[in-house]
Amino acid sequence: MKISEPKKELVRALSLTAAIMIVAGSMIGSGIFRKPATMAGQLMSPELLLLVWIAAGVITFIGALCNAEVAGMIEATGGQYVYFRKMYGNTLAFFYGWAIFAVIQTGSQAAIAYVFAEYLGYFFAYPNLPQQFQEFYLYIPVVGNIYPFVDFGTKSVAILAILFLTGINYIGVIFGGIVQTVVTFVKIATIIILSALLFTYGEGSISNIYTSFSIPQETMTSMFTIIGLALAGAFWAYDGWNNVTFVAGEVKNPQRNVPLGLLYGTLIVMAVYVLINLAFLYVLPIETMAESPLVAASAAEIIFGHKGAAIISIAVIVSTFGALNGSLLATARVQFAMARDNLFFKPIGKVHPKFGTPHVSLVIQGLWSCVLVLSGSFDTISDYVIFAAWLFYSLGAFGVIVLRKKMPDTKRPYKVWGYPYTPVIFVIFSFLFLVNTILSDTEDAAMGFLLILLGLPLYFYWKKRMKN
Repeated sequence: MKISEPKKELVRALSLTAAIMIVAGSMIGSGIFRKPATMAGQLMSPELLLLVWIAAGVITFIGALCNAEVAGMIEATGGQYVYFRKMYGNTLAFFYGWAIFAVIQTGSQAAIAYVFAEYLGYFFAYPNLPQQFQEFYLYIPVVGNIYPFVDFGTKSVAILAILFLTGINYIGVIFGGIVQTVVTFVKIATIIILSALLFTYGEGSISNIYTSFSIPQETMTSMFTIIGLALAGAFWAYDGWNNVTFVAGEVKNPQRNVPLGLLYGTLIVMAVYVLINLAFLYVLPIETMAESPLVAASAAEIIFGHKGAAIISIAVIVSTFGALNGSLLATARVQFAMARDNLFFKPIGKVHPKFGTPHVSLVIQGLWSCVLVLSGSFDTISDYVIFAAWLFYSLGAFGVIVLRKKMPDTKRPYKVWGYPYTPVIFVIFSFLFLVNTILSDTEDAAMGFLLILLGLPLYFYWKKRMKN
């Protein structure tokens, strides 16, 4: 009997289809079911709502174009962390990797798991802790009070979901990739079928979609701020598009399949989001949509009656399950790459001898995501994640220009369309978006920035260690 040798490197086993599904599956999660109502209330115009979804999709696609060029040049596990090392050196690469671990991806996982638990709660009543525990809080300057034991039943289920999917990815990237592909196909099909049913049986009206751009005065007077806030909601729904770069070292033919995965996955999600918002608006006037926090459930009730909420709850459970799996699968590779570069704790860079997965990194990531679940609700977690994420997205796009100067002769299987204008447009937009977020949502921006700064002591520790 042949005894297989222990694995020392990650397994290169993910196909182009898996890469596309990681991109699309990481993006389609809770946002498309939670954010349209909030955005409708902010904008109060169906035309503006659709334009914001399209604009956010276009901006996200430009970001994917920029990432695709770098992904084609550099095939390594760790994605943008590795790219940042080439662009800016160890210091900024470390803070990006730390931000991914401290807030951007783990916070995203916490928020997605929270929504998964909320919708599962439609079918099961969760117990809660006694009042004295719920009133316990931790005070953080600027950020305010955090109540870890409020809605503890929901938070407990969210934590269990994170631990379960961490276990799935612990035992193999192929199994995790299969789960991701199947679940993503199911949720894309679910959204398309729901849209078709709303258009066919919803008895709606085109006048709900087109109102000759009749924009309320309140929206007109604060247009810049309101559109900025609405874009933040849309960007949350689009977030996760770069996750496939983290697993580039486990993708077959990565110089071809990673850029294609980024581009195809982003375009698929953009089309799906615009379609479902058109369907929502067809059956729900903008005023009704704004007053329907779970807008998908409200739309489904028109067709299925009271069973509509149950049907949509199942769709959201499947959707968030897939998004959470995609994020957990991809993100653990960042800390793994950092540890391999001696910029993080060495055990995190280990490969499981049997499963060929970054098992220690997966466990550490899963545990920290569970801690972040306790830090707040879906809305608070998602808001500080978006600020931190776009801070680094802008640097990533600018890095395309940096690498054109630093590595002019390196082979580029794909070159970003419209260079240098597309990266410049993305950077300028990101800057304006971040400024608007700081002014309009200061507390959540501060929380995102604070979690990034927590990496300072670790950075000085690793810097000193590398000198020795």
